[in-house]
Amino acid sequence: MDHGATCALSDALISEFLHRAGLGTPTGMEVLPGGVSSDIWRVDLPGKRICVKRALPRLRVAQVWEAPIERNRYERQWMQTAAQAVHGCAPKVLAWDDAAGLFAMEYLEFPVWKNLLHEGKAHAPFAAKVGSALAAIHAATAGKPEVEQAFPTDAIFYAIRLEPYLVASAARHADLADLLQRLVQRTAASKHCLVHGDVSPKNILVAGHGPVFLDAECAWYGDPAFDLAFCLNHLFLKCVWVPQARAAFLECFVALYSAYLRGVTWEPAAAVEERAATLLPGLLLGRVDGKSPVEYLDAAGQSLVRDAARKLLQRGERTLLGLHNAWLESSS
Repeated sequence: MDHGATCALSDALISEFLHRAGLGTPTGMEVLPGGVSSDIWRVDLPGKRICVKRALPRLRVAQVWEAPIERNRYERQWMQTAAQAVHGCAPKVLAWDDAAGLFAMEYLEFPVWKNLLHEGKAHAPFAAKVGSALAAIHAATAGKPEVEQAFPTDAIFYAIRLEPYLVASAARHADLADLLQRLVQRTAASKHCLVHGDVSPKNILVAGHGPVFLDAECAWYGDPAFDLAFCLNHLFLKCVWVPQARAAFLECFVALYSAYLRGVTWEPAAAVEERAATLLPGLLLGRVDGKSPVEYLDAAGQSLVRDAARKLLQRGERTLLGLHNAWLESSS
């Protein structure tokens, strides 16, 4: 099927879905760029603009990376659950068709945090809001059997997070394989609350009231330390991408984890912190040697991150401040 026929088929599918949902007839439709794991459309309807998202069975990356499309259902459920915990922290879900792997949500025009960070605009107060909102979502869903039952996604989380980041890195670093596999096993076994799974600056909008989280395809009832480590990891990576803003990124790192830890209610904050501090170097290695390497680092940057990640893994820092200081040493 040629590209034009594929687009026509997709447009027809979206139009039929919106008609069934009672949202109206599209007056315009555009595929948004940058989707690795999903197709995303911006759709104009009479009097409003919305987004429609459909999960892909094979992700658009260099290595073969497949994932079940039912994750689309869990993404929209995460958005609905998170919005109940923290008002405005996720786009409003408007309609869904779980069988077709589609849902519609409001279209929001706010800056993307990653773009601001790339410009060197790193503000610790906003990073603190990210940490506070994340902790509030975790706290609101911790120890809730009904939430756990609504997210039976262990296999999906393994397929799109643990395997491509940690297991794939273990295959390339034989001397660290046992350590990385232990991180996989510990993370998979930690069942505390609802986890987003992809808390990256590219998935955070900077709204006036605080962060708006997007792309919750990895939603899972499990270890909150994963969300914390995943987001903090990106602030380390940005130090290499935009070195002139390194000090500001590290201020954001401290502000984010400090605000997050103040919001931990479901277990001792030190326990979450230790899991996040020991997991983060594995995720750092995964962003250069896993299946989804960051696209913005050149060979020298990748080498710096790889060497630093290996040192941090072997060092085994148990606090985030200790990890912060060790990163300063190992990445200089």
